[in-house]
Amino acid sequence: MNKKMGVSDKGMMQVKGLAVGYGNGSVPLHSNIDIEVNEGEFICLLGPNGAGKSTLIKTLAGFLKPIQGDVFFNGCSLKQLSESDRSKLVSVVLTDRLQVPNLTVFELVALGRTPYTGFFGKLTPEDVELVNNAISRVGLANYRHKPIDKMSDGERQKAMIAKALVQETPFIILDEPTAFLDLPAKLEIMQLLKRLSCEHGRGILLSTHDLEMALQIADKIWLLAQGRKLQVGIPEDLVLSNDFKSFFEREGVVFDNHSGSFKYHKISHKPVCVKGTGVECQWIERALYRVGYKPVKTECDYSVAVDTDNAHSYSLFKKNTLLLSGNKIEDVLNRLALEYCQ
Repeated sequence: MNKKMGVSDKGMMQVKGLAVGYGNGSVPLHSNIDIEVNEGEFICLLGPNGAGKSTLIKTLAGFLKPIQGDVFFNGCSLKQLSESDRSKLVSVVLTDRLQVPNLTVFELVALGRTPYTGFFGKLTPEDVELVNNAISRVGLANYRHKPIDKMSDGERQKAMIAKALVQETPFIILDEPTAFLDLPAKLEIMQLLKRLSCEHGRGILLSTHDLEMALQIADKIWLLAQGRKLQVGIPEDLVLSNDFKSFFEREGVVFDNHSGSFKYHKISHKPVCVKGTGVECQWIERALYRVGYKPVKTECDYSVAVDTDNAHSYSLFKKNTLLLSGNKIEDVLNRLALEYCQ
């Protein structure tokens, strides 16, 4: 593996003047991309559908040729790397579901050792130990001999991550690794990947549509959209600079910089004063917003008092007149609906 002169070894992945698209001569989807990933960084690539996330991912992984520029792994030019050399520097997990009958977890993960086992793929005792360790690290120790096609989507995705781990590459790229998973499985996979980057120094880049989860877990975020320059930064800076808001807000949907979450914005919000603190107060504010009211702290015609000494106790007032007191938010919403219908 030959290093190209003038490229530093600071970043385990460096991108220089990259333009990505569907082939030479085509108009690039994105150009002038200059980015760097360092050891142990966990990075989420975010963007709306059609933004070109998969195209960028596949170009960085070497599956698509750059229209311009180059990608370097540990200073080695991707253009000059053989497939064997590349597979020792970067491992890739794509969105496609694996459909191989009777292939066991161990057999799938063992395929990650192919760059090291030679033409016949015979595993040494050391290879077997690495495969078993990778399976254990993703929490599948009891599933070594279970067929992949008999496992849940979340378990299959863990097995694919173990396969990437056993390649022993310093860098891992994943395209929508949680696309087919339910919420608990998504959280589990994201936490697993974050732990691997922190504890084992792997650089990890993944594309995802889970915007709020990315804000909570990513070391850095890459924002990509058609016709816009790639924006890179830590989550907090991207939120406070309004870059996150400008990339994802649509008519009827707003991003709340304070809470770091998206909200459905109805055309008309009737104000309701919310008094109190604690988790009950936060959830009644969410409920009011969800059904079309605007929670405020200033006095207005209607107010809800949350009793902090008596959990789940809510009192609804019209000016100074008590309309309802109870322990269910649903009752407050129903009474408000009746009041505004009168």
